[in-house]
Amino acid sequence: MLRLHDGGRRRKGLLALGGHRDYKAASVALPNSGRTAPMNILSIQSRVAYGHVGNAAAVFPLQRLGHDVWPIDTTMLSNHLGYKQWGGRMLSAAEVGAVLDGLAGLGVLARCDGVLSGFIGEPATGAVIAEAVTRVKAANPKALYACDPVMGDRDGLYVQPGVLAIFKERLLPQADVALPNFYELGWLTDASLTTRADVLAAIAALRRAGPKLVVATGIQHAGLAEGEIETIAADGDGAWSVVTPFLPGAPTAGTGDCFAALFFGHYLPRRDLASALSRAASATFAIIEQTQAAGREELTIVAAQDHLDQPKPRFPARLLG
Repeated sequence: MLRLHDGGRRRKGLLALGGHRDYKAASVALPNSGRTAPMNILSIQSRVAYGHVGNAAAVFPLQRLGHDVWPIDTTMLSNHLGYKQWGGRMLSAAEVGAVLDGLAGLGVLARCDGVLSGFIGEPATGAVIAEAVTRVKAANPKALYACDPVMGDRDGLYVQPGVLAIFKERLLPQADVALPNFYELGWLTDASLTTRADVLAAIAALRRAGPKLVVATGIQHAGLAEGEIETIAADGDGAWSVVTPFLPGAPTAGTGDCFAALFFGHYLPRRDLASALSRAASATFAIIEQTQAAGREELTIVAAQDHLDQPKPRFPARLLG
């Protein structure tokens, strides 16, 4: 059975506090958040009625940052399939494409500042997303595409055959920003990731395939202290890291989707990598922490909304030397 964790288990324990004593780097000083001109963001992801994965984890955080979101759903489900029962279905590529055609017919794609994609139910949907990116960038060459290649976690791939190929061959070559988790980074680059150097090499390889910026989440390697987990973002100017503690037992379904939206929502207006990484990491940790404290099985994104755009992020990003 296909499991729609959409960045849930695959990003287990994504974020929690801490620095790393072995850093040979300076932390970035972050300004107060302030407000920027709102962006129009096309978000193509799964949708559930209960819980927060896919668009149900991405739309509200983006709106809370002040952006206007145009969601196109790739599923219509009662809940993600990590539960014992569920209802609904995956939407066909034709249905997803029809919504895109409708937007194009309105003549609004020139006002789209960014495209964010996540879980796709079938390879054909990936082709529709590739077309969406092409059409948006033709209408607005300044628009950015952020691709979250939702495919699996430590338990392996949980998508249909052909989805890995569509990410590698169509979507990531078009992407400006890629947001794989630790396991997805390995699959996309055919790499074994044991050390931070391995991770940085894999990020560099993925960047050569298309994305100018790669953000890898849920990283585990031998250089981390016990109970720590790392997120690394790298572009042509360098690599930045946030190391945080793992919160054992916390619900995590949708954390990757939420993090991807927060990072893109902060990055898109200012193109400040370190600030976006720090703010997204800090906000995602706050959501996980509050969810665990409340004893809930789904992320308490709405209840934690005051943490989504903090004037002083809790965890600074550190430049890796």
